Amino acid sequence: MAVFVPLTGRAAIITGGSRGIGRGIASVFVEAGMSVLLAARDEDGARQAVDELRSDGGEASYLVADVADPDAGETLARTALDRYGRIDVLCCNAGIFPQASLREMTASDVDRIVAVNLRGTILSVRACLPAMEKARWGRIVLTSSITGPLTGHAGWSHYGATKAAQLGFMRTAAIELAPHGITINAVLPGNIATEGLGGISDEYAGDVLQRIPLGRLGTVREVAHAAFFLATQEAGYITGQTIVVDGGQVLPEWPLAVT
Repeated sequence: MAVFVPLTGRAAIITGGSRGIGRGIASVFVEAGMSVLLAARDEDGARQAVDELRSDGGEASYLVADVADPDAGETLARTALDRYGRIDVLCCNAGIFPQASLREMTASDVDRIVAVNLRGTILSVRACLPAMEKARWGRIVLTSSITGPLTGHAGWSHYGATKAAQLGFMRTAAIELAPHGITINAVLPGNIATEGLGGISDEYAGDVLQRIPLGRLGTVREVAHAAFFLATQEAGYITGQTIVVDGGQVLPEWPLAVT
């Protein structure tokens, strides 16, 4: 007996899909038999990701897009329908995390991160609704973060605000979408080993690991498998909820509580 109802033949859009967590989600989805459309600003990275997915026997394509563009969501939905004839899953993974203290950040800094992390999420979801509503089936998975919804970090107040706002959007959207057979949920990664952490110092890395009960960074595939579960038929009675993927980082009351 299969553990999950097969997803073979279903199609997914993954924003920010050329690297990091988005690339990991794409890999797991393709392994499950899904067709994936990767959206990314970096064409070279997107092309390389698609080539790798295809070399493993998967069905994948890409579209160069910046979700901060108000028209990007509509273009994504239209492209997915043209290429695959359906939109079953939308993973809103695209996000930026520039660092700036409150005293340093400018209005344009705030506008840019809101446009990508929050407005891009909302408009991408809106654009995919007609296809999902017509099918009476859909799965939407947001990549939020522990930063903002559960924790704070100096220098990322604007980032944390957008990640918390994603969840506020999700909870009300879940109510609106439920009558159409569409669920919307979120994964909240902690410290994950991605390209974005490549420049951290050994001292910082050691400090982070001391605060994680499991004693290591997470992998992109561990986040991807959480996203995959939320995209399955079996997760159909879960909506408006979050899965924290952080190795237990948010659990200790203070650093010395980690043994």
